[in-house]
Amino acid sequence: MDLGLTDRVYIVGGGTRGLGFAVARTLTAEGARVLLSGRDAGSLAAAVAELGEPLATGVVANSADPTGPERLAAAALDRWGRLDGALVNGGGPPLGGALEMPDDAWRDSFESVFLGAVRMARVISGQLAEGGSLALVLSTSARVPIPGLDISNGLRPGLAMLTKSLATQLGGRGIRVNALLPGRIRTQRTGYVDAGTTGSSGTAIPLGRIGEPSEFGRVAAFMLSPAASYLSGVTIPVDGGATQAY
Repeated sequence: MDLGLTDRVYIVGGGTRGLGFAVARTLTAEGARVLLSGRDAGSLAAAVAELGEPLATGVVANSADPTGPERLAAAALDRWGRLDGALVNGGGPPLGGALEMPDDAWRDSFESVFLGAVRMARVISGQLAEGGSLALVLSTSARVPIPGLDISNGLRPGLAMLTKSLATQLGGRGIRVNALLPGRIRTQRTGYVDAGTTGSSGTAIPLGRIGEPSEFGRVAAFMLSPAASYLSGVTIPVDGGATQAY
């Protein structure tokens, strides 16, 4: 199936590694152009070089920076003269239970995880024409709490509801908004969470294994693409069937 991504332009948040880079790799393999955001200039340069300079470029930005979305949109438009969508993807919040995490941890996570996503959606959607698409990377904690990740458990469900609200508000302009709920995918973040919680090898997952970043990347690329033109306002778990909730 042709996803219709040739020459389309997408911003990919957290695009230097893990899930973000997997999405960028799939998008460029399908003919799209990507502007990667990341905190570290060296990591950005390496990611751009791996994808190929004609297809990718990078801008140093992080999800807590209020100026980031405007700078990313301007860079994409300056480079390619168009913008077709974005993967709204920031870092995960710290580990810990709700009763032990200090106020500063909650405030910092709200600023980066929640408000950062709101800013990206607000700014980028203002630059999109009909057919544009936003995909928010959340977590299965939007549906089922994950032990030891109570800040995520608190913030992700709100972003899932925001996805529904944005899909309603932007649908009249022909812009689609969806969310992805990654489960256990083989990334550095998963290793970090496993080290601090009761993460397993994947035996509790119906498919019997943890996922590969490329498997997440293919779902996200489809969701962003014109091939998913009647898909909006949904949250899709990419978790091997692990989420035992509708």
